Amino acid sequence: MLKHLACTAGALLLLVPGLFAQDNKWSISPFDSFANFSVKHLVISKATGKIGGMKGTVIYDPKDPSKDSVEATLDVKTFNSGVDKRDDQVKTDYFEVAKYPTITFKSTKVTASSDGGLMVTGNLTIKGTTKQVVLDCDPPSPPVKDAQGRTKIGITATTKISRKDFGVVGDALDGAVEAGGIIVSDQVSIELDIELMPPSQTSIVGPAKH
Repeated sequence: MLKHLACTAGALLLLVPGLFAQDNKWSISPFDSFANFSVKHLVISKATGKIGGMKGTVIYDPKDPSKDSVEATLDVKTFNSGVDKRDDQVKTDYFEVAKYPTITFKSTKVTASSDGGLMVTGNLTIKGTTKQVVLDCDPPSPPVKDAQGRTKIGITATTKISRKDFGVVGDALDGAVEAGGIIVSDQVSIELDIELMPPSQTSIVGPAKH
C-alpha cells in the first residue's frame, strides 16, 4: 500500500511542538487510511480499487530523517475494485487471502528529497514474497481536528510495483489480447492516502465531546 507515511515537515513541528510525542511516534488511523491502486485493463482503459484496514506505526525525527521508520500492514480481505464477483476471485485465486491475509511494509532507509518531501525505501511483502520498493512522499497536510477531537495529519505516498514479482498471476490476468499485451498490466500504480494521529488518541472513539 506509497510519499512517506511519516513525512511531517520541520516547519510544521515548530508551529505545533506539542503535537509530537516525546519519542516521535505516530499511529496510522485504520479507518481513514487506504492503499489505492490502478492498472491498465485490456491495454485501453484503467481499472482502479483500494485496500484498507491499514495499521502501523511511524517514527519521525524532524531533525534527522535517518532515524525515521515505518511499519504498516494492509488487510487483503478489504480488496475492493467495485465488482463483488471480481473481488472475490482476486482475493481467493490471486492473493490467496486465506493463506496470506495481510500485506506488510517495513522501511529500511529514509532520506530527504529535493522537493521537501521524503524518499522511503523498504521491504514490501505480498503473498510471502518480499521486494524492495521506494515510496515517494509529499510533505504532510496541516494538522486538523476530526469529529472525535483527534489531531490528524494527512500523508500521500506513491510507488509502482510489478504484480508478477509478488506472484499475483493467472490466466484471467495474463491472457493475451488482440491489440497486444495482456488483460491486466503487470505494472501497478499505488497511491497511499494516510491519516496519522498521536498514539495517545487512538482509543478515542464516538462523537466529539462538547
